[in-house]
Amino acid sequence: MARIDVLLPQWGMGMSEGAIVEWLKKVGDHVDEDEPLAEIEAEKVEETLESPATGTLVEILVQAGASVEVRTVIAVIETE
Repeated sequence: MARIDVLLPQWGMGMSEGAIVEWLKKVGDHVDEDEPLAEIEAEKVEETLESPATGTLVEILVQAGASVEVRTVIAVIETE
C-alpha cells in the first residue's frame, strides 16, 4: 500500500492560499480518483478538490475553516 499526499492545488497564477470550506469525505471513507473530496475557497471563488488517487482517506491534516498555503499537504490517501 502506498500513501498519497493530497495537496492544496494552485488553480490560478495569483493564488497563494485557500481555505477548506467543507470536507465531503471523512477519514475511513473509500474514494475514487477524481471523486470530490472537499470544497475549497480561493480568491473568493469556491472550487471542488478532487481525489488524486483511488483508495482510503486515512488522514485529514487541515480541518474545515482553516486556510493554508498552496501545495500544503491537507490529507493523506492510502492506495490499495
